Amino acid sequence: MKLTVLTFVSVDGVMQAPGGPDEDRGGGFARGGWLVPHFDEDMGRYVAEVFDQVDAFLLGRHTYDIFAGSWPKVTDPDDPVASRLNTLPKYVASTTLTTPPWGPTTVLSRDVPEEVAELKRRPGRELQVHGSGQLVRTLHEHDLVDEYRIAVFPVIVGDGRRLFADHGLPTNLSLVDSRTTGSGIAIHSYRPTGRPEYGTMEAG
Repeated sequence: MKLTVLTFVSVDGVMQAPGGPDEDRGGGFARGGWLVPHFDEDMGRYVAEVFDQVDAFLLGRHTYDIFAGSWPKVTDPDDPVASRLNTLPKYVASTTLTTPPWGPTTVLSRDVPEEVAELKRRPGRELQVHGSGQLVRTLHEHDLVDEYRIAVFPVIVGDGRRLFADHGLPTNLSLVDSRTTGSGIAIHSYRPTGRPEYGTMEAG
């Protein structure tokens, strides 16, 4: 399976608690819910398009708990997001979760990069990661992500956790798709192409 990441970030790179004030108050974060005024019909159609390509989900523990608390309540079989999240296999990275409340769920607790690499070798279309910032950083450091889908919302949050670590694995990217929604969300899809090259700009 191809491992893809869809994440929502602000212009200044914040990904913490995009969907609501109480989604993640870690570190005293008090600016949650910053994407809500900008999420439009175009973005909704894009999300449905992404979920139409999924065969399994890979989630961090915090994102799993958020999803498990809300998506099982959406029972419409035609909902493009809930119909997949509630029925397809979910893999959650956690060393403390023992009895997953939302099936079908498998807990990855031993060696997450190794276990994810094994999942990628299985047949299927996409193994999708949504949110799950800490997990994404781990996957990035082990070169396990095949495609990043980054939706940049037109807001500067000014505080909160960023998507990538301050000192992480340098990676060159190739742009494979780009679009902009009516409210100004810029969606860019990138595929990693190895380590960057470096040079010096010269006048003329």
